[in-house]
Amino acid sequence: MFGNIGDMMKQAQKMQAKMAEVQEKLTTLEVEGSAGGGIVKATADGEGTIKGITIDSSLLDPQEVEVLEDLLIAAIHDAQMKAKEKAAEEMGKVTGGLKLPGGMKLPF
Repeated sequence: MFGNIGDMMKQAQKMQAKMAEVQEKLTTLEVEGSAGGGIVKATADGEGTIKGITIDSSLLDPQEVEVLEDLLIAAIHDAQMKAKEKAAEEMGKVTGGLKLPGGMKLPF
């Protein structure tokens, strides 16, 4: 009986190590979100932190400030959603598709 618990602990430790690897990978991963057909782009890491913004010069007209603001929000949201999807994909590789309850992260 105790042998099974020992095996389970070893498996948990392996999963914990793999999760740490994935979390490290996510900080170096880059995804790009865009809006307005690509005239505004946002780059984020795998955790959804925005790392850069690119704006086409055609939007630098003072008359277009509201459009630019809306496109920035859309591009940032797109990048963050892609980061979230990529993070879920990478974590799924480690957990074998096991869904953790909301807010729960490994290691515990």
